[in-house]
Amino acid sequence: MTKKQRVDFICGALEKEYPLADCSLTVYNPLQLLLATRLSAQCTDKRVNMVTPVLFERFPDAAAFAAADIADIEEIIKPCGLYKTKAKDLKAACTTLQEKFGGQVPGTMEELLSLSGVGRKTANLVLGEVFGKPAIIADTHCIRLSNRLSLCDTTDPYKVEMALKAILPPEKSTAFCHRLVHHGRAVCTARKPNCDACCLKSVCKNAKETL
Repeated sequence: MTKKQRVDFICGALEKEYPLADCSLTVYNPLQLLLATRLSAQCTDKRVNMVTPVLFERFPDAAAFAAADIADIEEIIKPCGLYKTKAKDLKAACTTLQEKFGGQVPGTMEELLSLSGVGRKTANLVLGEVFGKPAIIADTHCIRLSNRLSLCDTTDPYKVEMALKAILPPEKSTAFCHRLVHHGRAVCTARKPNCDACCLKSVCKNAKETL
């Protein structure tokens, strides 16, 4: 089986297993997605989803974040961990949005990366979800599963992104990454993957070694 055939098989199997390729963050506009993704660093999406309703009710737009007392942001997001750094990034990013982008989330990689606390993972998520552009969201699940499935041989997020970009159909890339997250949480966990129950075991080197 060629790499392209394996990729086609993996995409098809994941599409069947997880037909709803949705982002697990509960958000309702581009700004909320941008900021919630920043909060999710070293924190579960479940916990972020518990915090954001209060956060976004208190600060409904970029202008509100930019004008906020940073201590008030810190108090709300404290359960997400690293709250001082994250609060600083949220306020700074929204200040830049106000000053340079009219309070709106921009639609290019370069512009997104100019925002405080925004890396390629966050930028790609916004580009894929909000603007419908082909995007590879190289988070921890994507990196782990891509290596186990021999789609890449590196844990460097940028290199994983480029490796997947070279072999994935562009129109499927964003959904593919969301499905990897679902599969990584449900079956192919970091500590003890359930290879017996995996829909990808026939093309996975880790499953072959384990089984």
